[in-house]
Amino acid sequence: MNFALRLATIATLSILSTNALAQTKPIRVRGTIEAVDGNTLSVKAREGQMVKVLVDDKTRYAIVIKASFEEVKPGAYLGIAALPQKDAPQKALEVVVFPEAMRGAGEGHRGWDLEPESTMTNATLSEAISSVKGQTITMKYKDGETKIDVSKDIPIVTFKPGAKTDATPSTVVFIGGQVQPDGTVTAASVTMGKDGVNPPM
Repeated sequence: MNFALRLATIATLSILSTNALAQTKPIRVRGTIEAVDGNTLSVKAREGQMVKVLVDDKTRYAIVIKASFEEVKPGAYLGIAALPQKDAPQKALEVVVFPEAMRGAGEGHRGWDLEPESTMTNATLSEAISSVKGQTITMKYKDGETKIDVSKDIPIVTFKPGAKTDATPSTVVFIGGQVQPDGTVTAASVTMGKDGVNPPM
């Protein structure tokens, strides 16, 4: 499978609205790998519980790497988790600058679970107004647009290909998958931190 298709698959599975997978009880797991035993990852979730995550030949892997504030510019295709603000643009919590191969992945605006009441917008940046602290951007997608304030001090990342061998103890992960009847999670995608850059989404 080529890089473009691999990344598009990861984006579809980990960023898209869960509606399409409602029949399979999808879940997102954020945490740190505590142990690896063959195809089983023991992950300590951010909420504190241990989660057994099963990977297989269909699991997709990606690594997050730093991107720059300068890459948040008109024409870029972005994924932004943000918090609504009263009578103001939303406030960005993090920005993913998608590689060109992933343009269009998960397009739209929806609820998200990074923080209570947070949202996720995957769209093209159509307009940016710069300020001392950052910029206010307009994200346009098929069904509308969302204005978001992006400050210079939030995490801004992009993706590169990963592999199962990157999923080692102490690795911070963001996993999209399905909950099984016994409580284990079958991973469709594993997005991993490396060199101090962790999945912020």
